[in-house]
Amino acid sequence: MKRLAFVALVLTFVVVVVGAYVRLSDAGLGCPDWPLCYGKPIPETGEDHRAWKEMTHRWLAGTLGVLLFALLLAAWRTRQSPRLATAMAALVVFQAALGMWTVTLLLKPAIVTAHLLGGMTILALMTWFFLARTSPPMRPQGRTLRFAAAVALATLAVQIALGGWVSANYAALGCPDLPLCLGQVVPPMDFANAFHVVRELGRTDEGELLPQAALTAIHWSHRMFALVVVCVVAWAAARAAKVYKGLGILIGALLALQFSLGVANVAFNVPLVLAAAHNAGAAALLASLVVLNFFAFRDHTSSSS
Repeated sequence: MKRLAFVALVLTFVVVVVGAYVRLSDAGLGCPDWPLCYGKPIPETGEDHRAWKEMTHRWLAGTLGVLLFALLLAAWRTRQSPRLATAMAALVVFQAALGMWTVTLLLKPAIVTAHLLGGMTILALMTWFFLARTSPPMRPQGRTLRFAAAVALATLAVQIALGGWVSANYAALGCPDLPLCLGQVVPPMDFANAFHVVRELGRTDEGELLPQAALTAIHWSHRMFALVVVCVVAWAAARAAKVYKGLGILIGALLALQFSLGVANVAFNVPLVLAAAHNAGAAALLASLVVLNFFAFRDHTSSSS
């Protein structure tokens, strides 16, 4: 079970990163149908490269689904975290549905963002599941980290959702300059259309083209909340370093890297490699905060959870 859980954890991270790469390289509709691609399980040799990117992501996600169901069977047979394994298996089925709707509903922002959050949630649960199989050494002082760990994780979750909304709406350059936005601290913004969830890509609820002010509002919100994340997660990392020095340093390093990648994306006009790395950094930072929460809360968590 430990080896299978480790493979599933690594594959989950890969699927999240590859999914981001597919979306960021405009290959989300590389296959216009689902689950096949132009009616075939394997794209034609001369097919658009976007089809190959999309199908590679689907194959990886399908393999992950098989692994999670294998873990589900093993967990119930051995009575090791069966409810958590069930939650992951159910979530991966819902993720498959979101993947289908992403294609059939033509990249509707709400569906794309939900698909990203679903992948990140599976990564978080899979990290916890793997740690429960390895039984890492605990320290009583870990209990003092509970509040900081929980707040840091919740804050990062909000920021990941905002980042997903930026990506789903192609608002990465809603503020093309640094450190200001359109030369102002608070530029003209349209929050009503920016955060209207149920609408088509690039359109308002009335069907008109989404104004630039809405894209600016989306980007500005993500950028401003990043400052909150830096403060909260840095505080949690400092607290963690007093008990688990290595983990605290790792969280601080990932935070610094992620912030730097965010700045670099704007400074260099969002190159694909940096945009994908920014998504991977968010996934890595999320996993590290799940580890911190595991150490802080595990002693009160039943092994059958």
